[in-house]
Amino acid sequence: MGNTMNIDLGTTYMGLALKHPVVASPSPLSATVDGILRMEDAGAAAVVMLSLFEEQVQHQTETMQRIMGSGEDGFAESLSYFPEHDDYHLDPDSYLETLRLASERAAIPVIASINGVTNRGWIDIAKMMQEAGASGIELNVYYIPAQVSLSGRAVEELYLDVIKAVKNAVSIPVALKMSPYFSSPGNMAQQFSEAGADALVLFNRFYQPDFDLEHLQVIPKVDLSTSAEIRLPLLWLSLLHGKIKVSMAASHGVHSATEVVKCILAGADVTMTTSALLQHGVEHLTTLVDGLQQWMQQKGYSSIHQMKGLMSQQLISDPGAFERANYIKVLETYKVPPLTR
Repeated sequence: MGNTMNIDLGTTYMGLALKHPVVASPSPLSATVDGILRMEDAGAAAVVMLSLFEEQVQHQTETMQRIMGSGEDGFAESLSYFPEHDDYHLDPDSYLETLRLASERAAIPVIASINGVTNRGWIDIAKMMQEAGASGIELNVYYIPAQVSLSGRAVEELYLDVIKAVKNAVSIPVALKMSPYFSSPGNMAQQFSEAGADALVLFNRFYQPDFDLEHLQVIPKVDLSTSAEIRLPLLWLSLLHGKIKVSMAASHGVHSATEVVKCILAGADVTMTTSALLQHGVEHLTTLVDGLQQWMQQKGYSSIHQMKGLMSQQLISDPGAFERANYIKVLETYKVPPLTR
């Protein structure tokens, strides 16, 4: 194999043709037009904007109702449930303006993102995102089912209602950022596909609170991902490849070209990264793309299509490696390190 080998890095995600499979996922880096354009210059194939939160849309709606003289009863109480306006990076109007400008100026797809729980307030904002020029919408349904009386099926229906409502409201492609905690993730992936999702992002990373032992308070804490976390999406990408019709994106632990390669071999159409960019800067996007191309060159792959899914359960020589038999083997072969005195 010579150095002149022509490599096609092109892929398709949620119906969008991309020049390669490395996408910048939502983060403070994608909250501004300049940030999005910087990531385009650094080599991102597409950028998912920082999420607009459902609470922001509700806060603005409540405020407008108050100004117009309606909904006065309980207004102060209802606003108390929302974080302060300054806690958000962008209000809905500013978000849409940023989206419009970024979509006009960027040559790559700019995907809008909505983070919430219900479909209330999402329909209108999804339509406005489409009108502002979004190439697609990512739905980040961030829901902690804290009520012990709430059934698993009720939670599943909540997710399905959201995807159906948004898909009925817009004509641009819609992706759902999945939770890994369903009792049957594969079945839910199939239901999301049947409900109209154009893509699934594996997986949503739920942030757990921490305890401040000095003041006995619950505190928010964000830990950036590590490359070891790629194993969860690798498992389900491999299991789902060839079994569902929607595009799949890997999100959760993509830090180097090694993880990019692994996710594509598992069956991902694209890989998404945030933590690595926050740690190393947006220029790290170039490192990921170059590393992918170098690996393909070394192994003799001429296209992403040629290698995608080669390590999936459908195509691997030992399908049981993803199931219980391999679990037993892992436990039996683990070597306990010698004790030191």
